[in-house]
Amino acid sequence: MFFILSKTLDYLLMPFLWVLLLLLFAVFLKSAIWRRRSLLAAILILFILSNPFLSNEAWRAWEVAATPLKQMEKYDAAIILTGVTKYDTSLPDRVHTKKGADRFLHPLQLYRLGKIKKFVISGGNGKIYGVASPESEQIKKILLLAGVPSSNIILETESRNTYENATKTAELLKKHPELKKLLLVTSAFHMRRSEACFQKAGLRPAIFSTDFYAIERSYMPDKLLIPDIYSFSDWHMLLHEIAGYIIYKMLGYC
Repeated sequence: MFFILSKTLDYLLMPFLWVLLLLLFAVFLKSAIWRRRSLLAAILILFILSNPFLSNEAWRAWEVAATPLKQMEKYDAAIILTGVTKYDTSLPDRVHTKKGADRFLHPLQLYRLGKIKKFVISGGNGKIYGVASPESEQIKKILLLAGVPSSNIILETESRNTYENATKTAELLKKHPELKKLLLVTSAFHMRRSEACFQKAGLRPAIFSTDFYAIERSYMPDKLLIPDIYSFSDWHMLLHEIAGYIIYKMLGYC
């Protein structure tokens, strides 16, 4: 039930939906005052949330900073959270990734540098309905193609959200007491909630942020004044993550 509710909340936090509803109000409300207010609110939301400078500042404030590779210690295993593969039944003979693939590409780099010994990949089927192989198995296929021995890859295949990532990984690691020094790897915008969930589950991994949305601050006109459709969609993702963090706190998940 919680999984379905979280997906529903994702739609409710779409700024585009807010604008659409406000425009409908501006057309169909009987009160001229409220029609005008609805139109002004829609324009204001469009103006603010399409501004790339403001969007970037929000990302910079929320994302957890990167750790330089030269500062990295050595770890027994990297815990990789999934959510970076997609399902394409028309092309089942390959793995399809989306933005966020750095979640496993950067740990692979750490593995080649001798910074981590093994991978613990956490993530099941993220679809609301239908049957699909766990995302952790999809990432394992890629790591195997990259030359990582199967013996160095441990899978958790049942979790469907960040809370379950933490609790089910904690249960899995009880079977691997040799893995003591752990590194948690996920997207920078997702790290706050992830780290809090893993700490709540009794684990104290170091963190390694990847997949950054924030870029270097720029004061050029195209970043300060010109609207950007991608900024509008970025706000949707950021609002979803902030709401998720707050709800997890309220539920005691983190």
